[in-house]
Amino acid sequence: MIEINKSTIASWDRFYRANFINSLSGFKSVCLIGTKSKDGIPNLAIFSNIVHLGADPAMIGFINRPKAAAPDTIRNIEETGVYTMNHIHPGIIEQAHQTSAKYDANINEFEEVGLHMFWRDNCKAPFVQESRIQYALQLADIIPIPHNGTFLVIGQLQDVYLSENLVDDTGFIPLEKYESITSLGLNSYYGTTLLKQLPRA
Repeated sequence: MIEINKSTIASWDRFYRANFINSLSGFKSVCLIGTKSKDGIPNLAIFSNIVHLGADPAMIGFINRPKAAAPDTIRNIEETGVYTMNHIHPGIIEQAHQTSAKYDANINEFEEVGLHMFWRDNCKAPFVQESRIQYALQLADIIPIPHNGTFLVIGQLQDVYLSENLVDDTGFIPLEKYESITSLGLNSYYGTTLLKQLPRA
C-alpha cells in the first residue's frame, strides 16, 4: 500500500493536485448547465459535481467554484432563478468539454462550441438540443461554503425531457441506454455499463 500524506499533496503543482483529488472521489455525474443572463445572453458550462438531494420534493444540487473563477453560471441563476441540466453522450463530448474554457460573459457558448440551443415556452433558460436527457430547475437556495469559497446551488426539479421513454416499471432510468457519460479527474470521460441490479435491501 502506497501512502501519500497531506504535506506531499500540498507540495504538488496545483493542476496535478486538482486532478488527483478530483479523481480520488470517484466517477461523477457530468452535465451541461444552460442559463441565460438578465441581458438575454445564453451561457453553457460543464459541471461534474452534481448530487441528488432528495426526491420529495425533487432537489438536485451542484457545486459552483468560487465566483472569481466561475462567475457566469451562478450569476445567471441568481438573476433569473432558472437553469437546465443536459446529459452528455459520446457524440458531443468534445463540444461539452470545450465549455470549460473561459469565455467573456457576452459570448454565447452554445455558438462558440457548436451546440444548439433549444427553448421551451415554460422555461426561460436554454436546453441543449443534442442532449438525450434534459431537465429544468428552479433555484431553491445557494449555500456558501466558506472553507474554500465554493457554493452549493440547490434546484427544485420542474420538468424532465427524454429523447425516448426507456424508464422501467420501477422508475429506474437506465442511463447507459441513453449513452449518458460520466467523468473522472479534470478532463476524462467514460461510458457506463450495468454490472448488476439487486433487489432493494
